[in-house]
Amino acid sequence: MTSEQWDKLINIINGEVFEPAPVGFIIDSPWLPGWAGISTLDYFSSERMWFEANVKAVRQFPDVMFLPGFWSEFGMCTEPSAFGAKCCWQKEDLPFAEKIIADIAQAAALRKPNPKTDGLLPFVLERLKHYRGQIEQAGHEVKFAVSRGPLNVATFLMGSTEFLMAVRTNPDEVHRLLDVVTDFIIDWLELQAETFPTIDGVFILDDIVGFLGREDFERTALPYLKRIFESPDVRVKFFHNDAGGLVCAPYLPQMGVNLFNFSFEHTLAQMKELTANKVTLLGNIPTRDVLAAGTGEQVGESVKAALESVSDKSRLILSCGGGMPGDVSTENIEAFLSAAG
Repeated sequence: MTSEQWDKLINIINGEVFEPAPVGFIIDSPWLPGWAGISTLDYFSSERMWFEANVKAVRQFPDVMFLPGFWSEFGMCTEPSAFGAKCCWQKEDLPFAEKIIADIAQAAALRKPNPKTDGLLPFVLERLKHYRGQIEQAGHEVKFAVSRGPLNVATFLMGSTEFLMAVRTNPDEVHRLLDVVTDFIIDWLELQAETFPTIDGVFILDDIVGFLGREDFERTALPYLKRIFESPDVRVKFFHNDAGGLVCAPYLPQMGVNLFNFSFEHTLAQMKELTANKVTLLGNIPTRDVLAAGTGEQVGESVKAALESVSDKSRLILSCGGGMPGDVSTENIEAFLSAAG
């Protein structure tokens, strides 16, 4: 992000209203390679292609806040790789990490990885270090430390269905697993912040919280997410959950979250009420069916409907209800910006 965009983001979080309405998108490997005309595997394996795709986006759309900005990542493999998960790569599709826990009892033997040495994490940092000068020459800075959340990582390690069942059948082992994963995530965020002093925000992605009921969320997710968001001394604490967001929304201020990206199935008005307007909302038009598959006219209509749905325009950044999906065209992004302005 540029320093001007960062200052604007802080002011939005503090309640300042801007005209035209600010626009921001989460962009990473599901969208950038295809939009930039390269393969997904090239995006991950070539530092130069990764940089060129990101700088192309920020130059094409200078008025958009792209979050977290020059995201150095290896898809869903980043954090699981540090635990020893096998990473499977495909030329035109996203990579995936194979499970390493066949039985929840194995969680007792899990050891916390070292983010300085383990898995793909050193490559994440080296890519940013290699291109830090060119990122700054383009007018941007590394502003966010980023990680998948504790439940998200846990499901990569043992499977979503298996983890969610164990929440009820083996809660002690689940807490053991989440303790280790949470400590690792905190270490990983701290290492990123130590490496790049420009970092002043954290970005945590965890869709699994959307599959929990209120009691399970309070027991299994809230304490770990709270620990993570309380650990860094930064001004922006950004949470993404584009599964069911109603269960976590009332707890976001308690967690320390001040920026939230959520499912398009929940309205801006709902989220403003559930968060008591204490959290900046990033949303909220449909990702695949409108932003990716819709016409420019449909995108514009959806943006205008979202704006008209709330009278209080404070703590609002227009976006889609999730990360930027694949196949979103330049024309649809331009239609989005036109409707926002």
